[in-house]
This record gives sequence, C-alpha cells and structure tokens, in this order.
Amino acid sequence: MTDKKFIEASNTAVFTTKFVTTDNKDITYVTHDKDDSAWQFFSSDKIDNLEDVAKIVGLDQIIKIDSTILELADMPVGHSAYRKFKGDKWIIEQISK
Repeated sequence: MTDKKFIEASNTAVFTTKFVTTDNKDITYVTHDKDDSAWQFFSSDKIDNLEDVAKIVGLDQIIKIDSTILELADMPVGHSAYRKFKGDKWIIEQISK
C-alpha cells in the first residue's frame, strides 16, 4: 500500500470505460493528459468505438475499484503508465506529441 494521495478532489470527474466499471477488468493503462490535466483509466480491452464504452466517474470510484492506482497519484501531466495486470509494476512514460 502507498501513502500517496491525488491532489485532485475525490469527486473529480475522470474518464474510464464500462470494461473497468461494469466488467471489473484490471486497470492497465492510465493517462494524465497534458492539455487539460484529465485522468483516464483503461483496461487492456480493444476499443473500437470509445463512445460506446466510455464512462465518466469520480476519482474516488476508481480508487475503490483499484487502490493500486494511488501509486500513480503524483504522475505528472503529460505522462502515461501501463502494466500487464493488477499488482504488476507500473511503467511510466512521457506522452509524446
């Protein structure tokens, strides 16, 4: 467990998919967008049409689904993180644009 906490409020809107919220898939890819500082949390599922599966939830709901994402709470904007499965080590990279 980590002592890290997000600086954003627990009710901050974040982006995810039904695969994470409904199908209980592991969060394996996270972005902290440079343009708007938005957080996005994805599983490894292939997405053909994001509009069909997109969900907006509170940050606290994501933390309840998978508290290991707290390890990324201090990830700077403009970065992403990925792993193979829940409990795997996060690999953090700067998003190239």
